[in-house]
Amino acid sequence: MSAFRFTLVVFALSFFSPCALAQDSPKTVKVIRAGMIGLDTSHAIAFTRMLNDPKATGDVASVKVVAGFPGGSPDIESSRSRVGKYTEQLRGMGIEIVDSIPKLLEKVDVVLLESVDGRPHLEQVIPVFKAGKPVFIDKPLAGSLSDAIVIAELGKRYKVPWFSSSSLRFSSGIAAMRGEHKAVGNVTGCITWGPCSIERTHPDLFWYGVHGVESLYTVMGPGCQTVARVHTDGTDIVTGVWSDGRVGVFRGIRAGKGGFGGTVFGSKGIAPLGKFEGYGPLIVEIAAFFKTNRPPIDVNETIELFAFMEAADESKRNGGKAVKIEDVMAKAKRIAALKLGEVSK
Repeated sequence: MSAFRFTLVVFALSFFSPCALAQDSPKTVKVIRAGMIGLDTSHAIAFTRMLNDPKATGDVASVKVVAGFPGGSPDIESSRSRVGKYTEQLRGMGIEIVDSIPKLLEKVDVVLLESVDGRPHLEQVIPVFKAGKPVFIDKPLAGSLSDAIVIAELGKRYKVPWFSSSSLRFSSGIAAMRGEHKAVGNVTGCITWGPCSIERTHPDLFWYGVHGVESLYTVMGPGCQTVARVHTDGTDIVTGVWSDGRVGVFRGIRAGKGGFGGTVFGSKGIAPLGKFEGYGPLIVEIAAFFKTNRPPIDVNETIELFAFMEAADESKRNGGKAVKIEDVMAKAKRIAALKLGEVSK
């Protein structure tokens, strides 16, 4: 074989070699490095397992938790008693544990703020915003309506995308009820229910009632004008009247059988609200958000949801009288303006 023909054969073989084929194959998907702030909730473990699952698909496969900052609140038993255990579990899963938020931010592209206590969320998210890292803030968004407003304003100021939500919002049977539904038609009203344990450090519904209220807002959308609350040791009934005359009700359960559920009333029919489908649908939304930087929920709806819960507390303090959302918001905005001034110093 001539030298020329030999060269051609070698070239042809190299062209079809595995190495050459590998060069033409799709590029490996870029991994989005996620960091967790607050390792005192079971969400930290569950979310990490789902995001870091080697069998994950779609957007979820591109987000990996790589580092965590424990945080923790010594005056909340459910935080104090679990932060050490969950931190060690994550360490055992190969997650790097750091001793400060600034160190965490050096190692990640995006953040999941998971602290079970809503009160430190404002302080914890400020350095995240300043670093320009997109962030998911787990429930409750904050420990007060004024803090929630400050978080929203700082997100605008630093032009950093964020969102906060209960996992119930994205369960398919709940999300599908918004707007016009095949069986129900246009939604005319909704009743939701769910557990409503109270933590003394938070407004009553913020701690766990937020899940059922999130379901209510998923179906009804924003636009509530007044809120009235009936409170007993075992039950809360919170009734909201929307600007178009629709009525939404949340029943908070502390006595008897618990569980999440609801009923949707519409122009064509009445149907049960879909069931809670676990954390999977939320994780899909979080991963998509981290890839696109587009929050799946309007910030204004989230803030109104918290105003609804704050108004429920105000109604309780006033013997169940109806409270205007706009009055609660005006008061919270005055407080938020002072807090923003302190942050700016």
